[in-house]
Amino acid sequence: MDRVANKICLVTGAAAGIGRASALALAAEGATVYVSDIDALRARSVASAAGGHALELDVTREDHWRAAIDTLLAREGRLDVLVNNAGRFLLEPLATTRLEDFRALSAVNVDGVFLGCRHGVEAMRRCAPAGEPARGSIINIASYLGNIGMARATAYCATKGAVRVLTKSVAVECGSRGEFIRVNSVHPGITRTAMTERLFPSEAWEAPGETFARVPMGTWCTPEDVAHAVVFLASEESAFMTGAELPVDAGMTAA
Repeated sequence: MDRVANKICLVTGAAAGIGRASALALAAEGATVYVSDIDALRARSVASAAGGHALELDVTREDHWRAAIDTLLAREGRLDVLVNNAGRFLLEPLATTRLEDFRALSAVNVDGVFLGCRHGVEAMRRCAPAGEPARGSIINIASYLGNIGMARATAYCATKGAVRVLTKSVAVECGSRGEFIRVNSVHPGITRTAMTERLFPSEAWEAPGETFARVPMGTWCTPEDVAHAVVFLASEESAFMTGAELPVDAGMTAA
């Protein structure tokens, strides 16, 4: 129950789904969790359940990032773990995907992760004791669709592919400076959340063997499955991992 004891964690998009599950899992393992979301009311509800703090954060806005990090550092003095989870989904054929829709998707899925990494790394550097290397863990939530293509998901696949390589680049840059800021990505498969439930009829979730026949394990992930991976990457159990991509996809990218 103390795998991340005393760590200060910030989770974006934490009002629901994977973000909520990650915030609660980190708190259950001893972390102090800052639950951030564009929906401040729901963020407060999750923060209450996690025994943590709520922050209103639109990940596409740099001023929001500055304010969130400043608030956290003023209270805690350091940032140990950042989970860049906030994201959107778009299922649309290429021919009818408008440029403005692609840009709006990229603003959250790519710009939001870029800004999170930049401000997260800066915070971890600011908090490092004099003469010691900066330390911390940044966990970017990508997708199995950041590794493979899918019809009618060109825009989404492109954004999650960007997160995959952005993660590796930030990891290499921090490592090349002699810092112990680990940066890794988690790649969930089809995960049952309020967002994805709209993509399939209700009976599909009750009889996953038929709907998910192409999935080697024959079923879908839960937000808690992904949260387990987040806790692992936040903990010292993954101390020698950086630039890695961790699939939680029931074998989808292996098939």
